[in-house]
Amino acid sequence: MCEYSAHEGLANQWHFVHLGSRAVGGAGLVLTEAAAVSPEGRISPQDLGVWSDAHAQALAPIVRFIRHQGAVAGIQLAHAGRKASTQRPWDGNSCLPQTEGGWQPIAPSPIPFSPEYCRPREMAQEDLAGVRRDFTAAAARAMQAGFEVIEIHAAHGYLIHEFLSPLSNKRTDDYGGSFENRVRLLREVAREVRGVLGDRLPLFVRISSTDWVEGGWTVDESVELAKLLKEDGVDLVDCSSGGLIADAKIPVGPGYQTEFAERVRCEAVIATAAVGMITSAAQADHIIRTGQADIVLLAREFLRDPYWPLHAAQALHQTAQWPVQYLRAAPKGSVARTDREN
Repeated sequence: MCEYSAHEGLANQWHFVHLGSRAVGGAGLVLTEAAAVSPEGRISPQDLGVWSDAHAQALAPIVRFIRHQGAVAGIQLAHAGRKASTQRPWDGNSCLPQTEGGWQPIAPSPIPFSPEYCRPREMAQEDLAGVRRDFTAAAARAMQAGFEVIEIHAAHGYLIHEFLSPLSNKRTDDYGGSFENRVRLLREVAREVRGVLGDRLPLFVRISSTDWVEGGWTVDESVELAKLLKEDGVDLVDCSSGGLIADAKIPVGPGYQTEFAERVRCEAVIATAAVGMITSAAQADHIIRTGQADIVLLAREFLRDPYWPLHAAQALHQTAQWPVQYLRAAPKGSVARTDREN
């Protein structure tokens, strides 16, 4: 979940406490918020970034702490595309003009997300090459910081998703028009990031499985994309939805996106993550036990309860590993967590 709390993209004490608390709370994988691969790839000026060595150095202590708690640290690499240069949600969430610290966003086509957002500039070939370089360089820096999972953010109406959907991509070159052309940028980024990671670390891709709008990106296309991404070295598809169209009618409810993870998993034969309105331990357990997805990712529920995994273990009558510092408050039968570095 974006925290909008960085200065010049640098992680700080807020990020340390925010992410570290989830590791203390028993999460198996702690993913950062979307980390911009370039300054102009930020949603807001307060977004987290990883476009320089200084950014990697600021993230490294957080990664070490997460590892010490027995969790795995992952980072989500992102470019906001036409959703860039906006105010923080609590400041208005609309276009931030250049006179107030904003910048002109870039996108596949010069179509703004909504009347309240900045109008983007259509990307030239050199922009495309620059984005590919930014993602691969960011992946290399993430590895230097110690991250063990890399996720490419290709969902929620941000840059790569904008290329996927025909509603936001009106290009007539090799990156627009046909399905093969619209998925080209994501596939190129995935292959180049896999080249940086080698065979050692897992690579995730987050997609919006559907735009929820007629004429937009579909679940059928998500399945076909997942098959291609598997060929490109992607290990898991994180199946979210929406975010491309401001007024899309989305039937939000408990587990409303889980069917996408199940279908991609079965038809593309690739590991998937289920996300969205997953709040209870029994619900998450059911998703895994019935083979709908391989992992469950939680966001808002973790904002409400950083210790959700410890409580979930108790609800499911499983033995939980508690930080030794908290063991005196743990349920009977809990065990002390061992420092992963030792």
